[in-house]
Amino acid sequence: MERKSEEEIRRIAKAGRIVAECHRAIATRIAPGVTTLEIDRFVERFMRERGATPAQKGYLGYPFAICASVNDVVCHGFPDMDPLEDGDIVTIDMVADVDGWKADSAWTYPIGQTTPRVKKLLRATRNALDRAIRQAVPGKRLGDIGHAVKSSAEEAGFSVVTSFVGHGIGREIHESPQVENQGKAGKGLLLKQGMVITIEPILTTGSPDVWVGPDGWTARTRDGALSAQFEHTIAITARGPTVLTEWKET
Repeated sequence: MERKSEEEIRRIAKAGRIVAECHRAIATRIAPGVTTLEIDRFVERFMRERGATPAQKGYLGYPFAICASVNDVVCHGFPDMDPLEDGDIVTIDMVADVDGWKADSAWTYPIGQTTPRVKKLLRATRNALDRAIRQAVPGKRLGDIGHAVKSSAEEAGFSVVTSFVGHGIGREIHESPQVENQGKAGKGLLLKQGMVITIEPILTTGSPDVWVGPDGWTARTRDGALSAQFEHTIAITARGPTVLTEWKET
């Protein structure tokens, strides 16, 4: 597990600010009638105009700047030309690279008017992320993060997808360690100052079981249940967790 210097964390934070700015811009544009392929093109242009590159594009052959996961798609959905509809939810996941340093964040956006159940799912997923971030301090363990995600989700009445995990990040998109969405409090890798990780809870309204489609990427819930994901890149510092991709919805 590589620990980053303060200068390296500043470099990751530079990429993180672009990711955050991009999510804020998406929030003002995404709406019924917009396509996820339009969002993909917007994100790539947005990043390049600011000196960043979309690190997901070309990674292991992935062909787009973003992952766009609509409704029952858990993660890694391909952007397409299907217009988003009122009541949909869509997770936009992106990684920016600035001078070789990367930051990663996903956000689930409600499209138009959604149901109370969907609103509760989004609140619960964000709450699971917030509770997990509070565990990202020196002296805690990876199990504390996973335990916070799973317990928070189940208290709210939702399932946690454990097939996909968070990860270390820096020079590479995926570095050690894996940051699971389940765990035992007080168990697992000791968290230390200088670690930079992503925390990315995925919750569903039904079963946590998933399947991957023929494109080799798109993961869906087996029962067609709706899925939400919120993800931030976090630096573990002596002052506590520093969210490098933080932004505020207006």
